[in-house]
Amino acid sequence: MTGKYLPNFAGMPSWEIFSGGLDVEYCQLLDEGHDVEKYKNLVNEACALPPSLERENIAEALASLMSREPIKEGYPFNEPSGLEEILACRKPVGFAIPKPAGMDALKEKITGAWRGRIAGCLLGKPLEGIMTKDLNVLLKATGNYPLRRYILDSELTDDICAQVEFPLRGRCWADTIAYAPPDDDTDYTVMAATQIIEKRGRDFKPYDVLKTWIDSQPKYAYCTAERVAFINFINGYEPPVSAVYKNPYREWIGAQIRADYYGYINPGNPGAAAGMAWRDASVSHIKNGIYGAMFVSAMLAAAAVRADIRDVILSGLAEIPYSSRLYSEVNKIINMYDAGETVDSCVAYIHGRYDEYSSHHWCHAISNTLIVVTALLYGEKDYGKSICLAVGCGFDTDCNGATVGSVVGMMAGASGISKEWTEPFNGKVGTHIFEVGTISTDLLVELTMKHMALTE
Repeated sequence: MTGKYLPNFAGMPSWEIFSGGLDVEYCQLLDEGHDVEKYKNLVNEACALPPSLERENIAEALASLMSREPIKEGYPFNEPSGLEEILACRKPVGFAIPKPAGMDALKEKITGAWRGRIAGCLLGKPLEGIMTKDLNVLLKATGNYPLRRYILDSELTDDICAQVEFPLRGRCWADTIAYAPPDDDTDYTVMAATQIIEKRGRDFKPYDVLKTWIDSQPKYAYCTAERVAFINFINGYEPPVSAVYKNPYREWIGAQIRADYYGYINPGNPGAAAGMAWRDASVSHIKNGIYGAMFVSAMLAAAAVRADIRDVILSGLAEIPYSSRLYSEVNKIINMYDAGETVDSCVAYIHGRYDEYSSHHWCHAISNTLIVVTALLYGEKDYGKSICLAVGCGFDTDCNGATVGSVVGMMAGASGISKEWTEPFNGKVGTHIFEVGTISTDLLVELTMKHMALTE
């Protein structure tokens, strides 16, 4: 058949139409140092147009013009996306990473990591998208400020719900569930265990990751950069092109929330964990979007064998380019902590530098990594305190609660997480993964121990 057949642009999610993220593309190019400020008004005008083929064409033309603008003179960062180039831009830690303890001790830690990630995600999941102004009102109204426990559906009176703009009804509060509900922050960790490593092996390739996505979950289980990469792959764009073609979200947090399992199965070997994280991240992200994944996986590999939280963070930093924005910003938080600044000062710095009302900042790898690092440092290895700090800071609450819970859970072990955090999900987590559905944490721990033992 011939003729002009057009999709219903107005009915498509913004992640699936490039013009829906043109403002993000502009911010992304600014971040990368491109001299694009002169395009701001054009970008705003294009974004104001109704969704249509014409808006798509305008967006692609504008993005092409902006991408060709030179990097500003004096731009201080060098941020490669290729693995070899990343490895050449690292600074090693000044201490040795010890060998892991026996398998029984490791199993205790792995159990803590899985439970810790799930509980941290569950704490933040019903609050995902809330702004800190509303969050603080909610916490004070429920007698839970600063955050120190799960928020319960049973305490959300009509009066409390009316005090905030964020919709509170119908969410997965801890007293309304029989198991942890599906969430991308746990889906990817389970997928790495049950699909990527179990079926593709420890030597999986980037191509295997995207093929696994296509085979394992429906399109609607993927968001932002992952949704773009999913569609790109279906349309024939393989890694690493899948990460950059029409992908404004290429430095957002998505790859970072997929990285934990590679730390779990490489205890004491941050380099190996970061290498696996790169293979996973590079299908959908570049630069700091990749570094966030490498940083988290390396921290978890170190957390299995190190007792000092600062050493764990430095072990993560050692696997990413010292010439990157992420490295620079994380060091600012560490320096503030070392100088005796309060946690409130660190949180104020993050909120002053990154705008939670901007989707680009709210979901970016850097802004959320700073919250993770702040919560780890000031949480002092106390599981509950750490995840509550991560979620209480706002931004991407379920992502940050999950990551912090994973790291501290690994360090503390299962016995270091009190039952108040684990009882609501009854040792089970739901997923969108076709062959998995709901799975027990005990089985996930057994798979992890098996994959860990496969190392040469």
